Amino acid sequence: MLPLIPWPTVVEAPEGVQVDLPAVRVVAPDDELAALAAEQLSAVGLVVAYGSQDADVAVNADGAVNTDGTDGSAVVFALRIDEAAGPAGSDNAERYTLRVAAGGIEALAPERVGLLHAVRTLRQLVPVSETGAETGDEPGDAAGAPGPRTVPAVVVHDAPRYRWRGLSFDVVRHWFDRDDIRAVVDLVAAFKLRVLHLHLTDDQGWRIEIPSRPELEKASDNQVGGGTAGFLTVDDYRELQAYAAARFVTIVPEFDMPGHINAATHVYGALTKDGVATDAYDGIEVGFSRLWFDNPATEPFLRDVIGDLARMTDGEWVHVGGDEVHTMEYDEFARFVELAGRIVREHGKTPVFWQEGARGPVEPGTLLQYWEPKGEEFDRFVAAARAGARFIMSPGNHAYLDMKYTPEHALGLAWAGHVELRDSYDWEPTEVISGLPAGAVEGVEGAVWTETLSTRDELFSMLLPRLGAVAEVAWTAPSGKDWESFRARVSAQAPAWRTRGWAFHQTPQVDWS
Repeated sequence: MLPLIPWPTVVEAPEGVQVDLPAVRVVAPDDELAALAAEQLSAVGLVVAYGSQDADVAVNADGAVNTDGTDGSAVVFALRIDEAAGPAGSDNAERYTLRVAAGGIEALAPERVGLLHAVRTLRQLVPVSETGAETGDEPGDAAGAPGPRTVPAVVVHDAPRYRWRGLSFDVVRHWFDRDDIRAVVDLVAAFKLRVLHLHLTDDQGWRIEIPSRPELEKASDNQVGGGTAGFLTVDDYRELQAYAAARFVTIVPEFDMPGHINAATHVYGALTKDGVATDAYDGIEVGFSRLWFDNPATEPFLRDVIGDLARMTDGEWVHVGGDEVHTMEYDEFARFVELAGRIVREHGKTPVFWQEGARGPVEPGTLLQYWEPKGEEFDRFVAAARAGARFIMSPGNHAYLDMKYTPEHALGLAWAGHVELRDSYDWEPTEVISGLPAGAVEGVEGAVWTETLSTRDELFSMLLPRLGAVAEVAWTAPSGKDWESFRARVSAQAPAWRTRGWAFHQTPQVDWS
């Protein structure tokens, strides 16, 4: 079984046929894509030269430029734009074809994103040296040693099932800085996910600079359990978006309202009912904070925050929360949904709400993110779909990757149950909401909340290996999924995770090599 996650649409691999890769010379349509391909392949120990046309630069496995270039034995890896690429009959913009043969390697796709998907597929085929690497839930510190590799001859025709394939990442409960977020971008991209949804505001802190509301910076230095924290400046956010976009990952910012708002009311007392600022909060309870729709300070605040976020955001979506408002009547909540959605659309973006947004008026094209597996509003969700809403599936009992693996696991919560690797793998997005038309499902998103996670190693050990399961649910058609195959492929990918320094949980559901 080839060690590919997510599993492709069509795989043709003659048994036992191998291709030697003493070195690789990448030729791509442009220098930026060539450099990205070289970045991917050099990370697994290949010596890579790259460029567009004849402009070759060589890169060693440690990322250093090798001005001597490669010798004449380098295998050419040609990346070409080709409308005919991908599975037969597919018109998916992300489709691609990868051909690995003794005479050379080629990637074909109608768009650049498909070419990079093909590179990522080739990268997973390259065996990784683990000399000096650690095992288990601790990261390794070894890079793939440079040198020749052998990969299987293969033809892959591939395209994703869903357009929206993502991860929601909470950087509020515990602060994860720009470098941590970049590392998560790399992880998301490795599984061909396209969205990193950043949960940037909550009761404990405020993690994004809002130029029109500079006082919000005072709410940044707080997190669960106290201690020093921080926030993303406008420049940080711009640079993160550029880094992600180069890897075909879109950052979706979330400003959570009208609940989960204590960090804002701690700074702006005028937003409360009595005009008195709330105390800072470093616990993990939810549902106690709120805005007041008829307060004269509320709408200007929403317009400032949503407007600045929309102007700062390159992607087409702005998430405006809407979850767990436990102290507000439906009528008032519906007015918040209508106003927030309208402001987002006025700025040329598409609004995203958590599933509770279905309680308000729903405009066609609005995205609703389903998360509560115990929800009893299925009729309301179906009605929202009929009104033109589309759903992102993030059921807590499958896709919440901060849930404990088992009752004994040291990290995570358990309100949605215990979520082992197979729980993240064995579910079908079109069956989550009874009665919802399959065509109303926009995609799948994992989520990781950080009440109990404060370091990158802790974070990654909760994401891996479960994020790979969520990625396969989002990418692979149900007929292409197979649990026994998947668990074997997880084991085969573990050496590459170790060499990247990505901590992961050695679940007993996998026979680790």
